[in-house]
Amino acid sequence: MATSKRYAAGRARALGLATRGTTAPNRLRRVDRWLTGVHGDLLRAAAMPPVVVDLGYGASPVTTVELSGRLREIRRDVQVVGLEIDPERVRTAKQAQHQGLSFRRGGFELAGLRPLVVRALNVLRQYDEQAAYDAWTTLCAGLAPDGLLVEGTCDEIGRRAAWVALTPAGPQTLTLAAHLPSLSRPSDLAERLPKALIHHNVPGEPVHALLSALDDAWDRSAAYAPFGPRQRWVAACEALAWPQQGPVRHRLGELTVGWSTVAPSGVGS
Repeated sequence: MATSKRYAAGRARALGLATRGTTAPNRLRRVDRWLTGVHGDLLRAAAMPPVVVDLGYGASPVTTVELSGRLREIRRDVQVVGLEIDPERVRTAKQAQHQGLSFRRGGFELAGLRPLVVRALNVLRQYDEQAAYDAWTTLCAGLAPDGLLVEGTCDEIGRRAAWVALTPAGPQTLTLAAHLPSLSRPSDLAERLPKALIHHNVPGEPVHALLSALDDAWDRSAAYAPFGPRQRWVAACEALAWPQQGPVRHRLGELTVGWSTVAPSGVGS
């Protein structure tokens, strides 16, 4: 495929393709809230000032600047580095540099850094599925030994999102996150599944079974609707007959499950 050929051709330079570049303030607030809330101790425990890479920040560095501010609330010496393939985007972003925040040209090779955390949101949607798995492998190989890759997608204003947490050992969890007042049904999140899952949302696949079970639990929790969408979501998540993982953050509109419960069979597993 043309995308695969361009992906391979990019290996000799900064690895990857330029994103569409669209972004907006607070678009990634849900994943940042999860990162600081669930994995804040990873940053706090780092012996040296931790390096965090924001990969493919787009035409504006606003979400990278926001990430830096949010991470500095839990670790003042964190070093956030925004990476972009497009040199013009890097030149523009450097106007926002300050102590602890910098911008470089780079891609999946991570500009030679060994970051503790990589955030790659809305980066792999344009790749074919196997190329996305290859990117996971490349990115995880570039992490620090106890590092974390967060890869996923969200809508244009950040109300619906889904992301996978990966370590050098591979994918660990899938998190679904939503602005609950604007969510009609949990399965509306399907359109924001990461590239590794979005084409597997069909009957017979685990991720389709998860979303169907969550819709069913949502329907059975209709009695909570008069108390607001948050209470209905919490009730649905608590009633969901699916193994969940990590801290319980239902009230924040989040649901996290183990990757092994949703992983498609036979591809990149």
